[in-house]
Amino acid sequence: MSPRLLSISNPSNFRDLAAHVTVPHGLRPHTLFRSDHLGALNEEDAQQIKALGIHRVLDFRGVDERTSAACMLPDVAVHSLAIEPTIVQVLSDLLTAGRELTPDEVVSHMQDTYRGFVRHNTHRFAEFFAHLLESNQPTVFHCTAGKDRTGFAAALVLHALGASKEDVMRDYLLTNERLKPGSLPSGWLPPAVAAVLHRVQPEFLAASYEAVEQDYGGLEGYFREGLGLREAERERLRELYLVSGAK
Repeated sequence: MSPRLLSISNPSNFRDLAAHVTVPHGLRPHTLFRSDHLGALNEEDAQQIKALGIHRVLDFRGVDERTSAACMLPDVAVHSLAIEPTIVQVLSDLLTAGRELTPDEVVSHMQDTYRGFVRHNTHRFAEFFAHLLESNQPTVFHCTAGKDRTGFAAALVLHALGASKEDVMRDYLLTNERLKPGSLPSGWLPPAVAAVLHRVQPEFLAASYEAVEQDYGGLEGYFREGLGLREAERERLRELYLVSGAK
C-alpha cells in the first residue's frame, strides 16, 4: 500500500513521515509513522495498521493516559517514554483559582510546555532515538493527540535526517488538517481556550527551538550533548531511515 493511500480514520492523526516530508536521499517509506493514541482502534483501522508491518510502538503518554486507553494494536512491542501532560494541570489550577484565561495566555503556557520538552524531558527523547537506532523495523510513535510530544519528536528525527525547517514545520502543521475535533478531553475548558489546545501553532515549536538555542547553542549541540547523537549515531540513523542509507 502506498503511504499516500492510507485511509485510516481512527487514529485520525496517523501518518507515514515519508509521505509528507522530503529529505536528501529520501525517507524509507512504511518505516516511521507518527500518530495520536492507539487505544480506540476499530477492526478495520487496526487491520490497516497491522498490514503496514508495524512491530514497535513508542508511547510518549503519561501514566493515566496509558491506563485509560491502552494500545489496541496486537502483536507489537510497546515502549513507554512517559512525559506527563502538565499543560492540563496548569490550566486546571488557573481556572480553579478563578483566572479567566485568554487564548494568548494559553499560547504562552503551550510555549512553556515546549520549552519543557527540552529542559525537563530530553532524556525521554534520547530514549526515543536509542530505540530507533536499534533497528529500522516499522515503528509508530505517538502521544494522546499526536501533536505536541509527538510533534517535537517528529521534528527532531526529521532534522536529524536532513529535513529543512520549512519541511519540518509543514509536517508539524499538518496535524491541524488531520486531527479530529474531540481528540482531547477538554469539555471543561472555555471554548476559546480549548481551541488553542486542539491545534498546533508555529509559535509552539519555535519555543522549543529557542530553548535548544539557549541551552545547547543550536540543534547540532542538542543532538550531540542532549540526545547523545554524535556522528556515528547520525550515520547509523541515515543508514537505517534513508532510502539510500546515504551519509
